[in-house]
Amino acid sequence: MVDGTVAGWINDARCDRLERFAELFVVTPDAVQFDPNLTDEPARSGAIGFVAATLDREGALSAWRNERYDVGPVLGAPPWFRLERAAARYFGVHTWAAHANGLTPRAGATQMWLARRSPGKAIDPDKLDNLVGGGIATGLSVTETLVKEAWEEAGIPASLARRAQRRDEVEIRRKQDDGLQWETIIAHDLELPADFSPVNQDGEVVEFRLVAVTEVAQLLKCAGGEREMTVDAALVALAYLERVAATGGAPS
Repeated sequence: MVDGTVAGWINDARCDRLERFAELFVVTPDAVQFDPNLTDEPARSGAIGFVAATLDREGALSAWRNERYDVGPVLGAPPWFRLERAAARYFGVHTWAAHANGLTPRAGATQMWLARRSPGKAIDPDKLDNLVGGGIATGLSVTETLVKEAWEEAGIPASLARRAQRRDEVEIRRKQDDGLQWETIIAHDLELPADFSPVNQDGEVVEFRLVAVTEVAQLLKCAGGEREMTVDAALVALAYLERVAATGGAPS
């Protein structure tokens, strides 16, 4: 809790672990709050940053990113504190991301580009993903994040990436091994030229696939309890399919 508002969700085991940091947190049976002396963003960020670094040394977090998220009441508001990305799920804080459906006209129909994540990724390795997607880090806007990720993940120049149209918002709240994923994805449609082929720049994508809309629908299904797409990408793609189907723009 921060200023009487829920900033994140943790389980009992994590709550017990935070009791070790009595100089930084006040832990009660139903909530964790910062020490009353930590009244502003820099003080809170420093405190929770120290805790995150300690947890990282103890092997309690996913891979350290050297990238922070603003944690606040809404996207763009002055943050309560800033937190290393690897610790976001541990503390169950609300994060934000920007994704884009890469769409291109081929064979007389709109098709969608998908990207396969590297097997070395800390989260969802080897899964199919939206062509562009990434968390909105401290200091970046939605558009700036989209432009950055579009180049790094698919080699899309900024002039083209800025043409993306903001379309849907998808909220995810689910338990994971590393904590709670509580994220709102701002989904965009980005129309790409028919002769465009994505080229990864940062080594985090190992394959691109251009698929028909009907094939995307099939990829959303689970086979043997497993889905080939990440949950994030599946929900963004599903929002797209539902939206265009409602206007008669795609097959059911």
